[in-house]
Amino acid sequence: MVRTETPLCEFGKPAVDFSLPGVDGQVWTLDKCKGPNGLLVMFICNHCPYVKAVQERLVRDVAELKQYGIGAVGIMSNDPTDYPEDSFENMRRVAEKFGYPFPYLFDETQEIAKAYGAVCTPDFFGYNKDLRLQYRGRLDASRKETAPIGARRELFEAMKQIALTGQGPEEQIASMGCSIKWRT
Repeated sequence: MVRTETPLCEFGKPAVDFSLPGVDGQVWTLDKCKGPNGLLVMFICNHCPYVKAVQERLVRDVAELKQYGIGAVGIMSNDPTDYPEDSFENMRRVAEKFGYPFPYLFDETQEIAKAYGAVCTPDFFGYNKDLRLQYRGRLDASRKETAPIGARRELFEAMKQIALTGQGPEEQIASMGCSIKWRT
């Protein structure tokens, strides 16, 4: 497992459209996922310890962000051939176990991860209501271990600010996680 950090936020970069299958049996698009005040696109997976460390907080924050008109989507782009824990069936199990309040989609061709420039799991892309990028930071201070209770909710605060003002914070700390497992 290779630890990777996300690049700096490219403020104003437009969101990339997609049409991907979800674990709920539906096909999801950018338009179906967005909320009236923005969208959080999350590249996550099942096996990564960095994602496992934040799953419960991710569920909490996404559920609360709905109150601010922020939609969310989780996209799994890893190649499950070498990482069977990331199979579509296991994606379904994880989504049910944690009660994901967002569509969890499989990017089998990895084209969407490449189009977004995703590099690791978790990798967060926060968009305003015009679907222009405003956040490319971390969830909180968690790493492979969950951050202490009371840790600053960086992603939640940023997305709330985006919902209310259309602008993300200038200061952002890069997310880190396992590199995306690209097909060879």
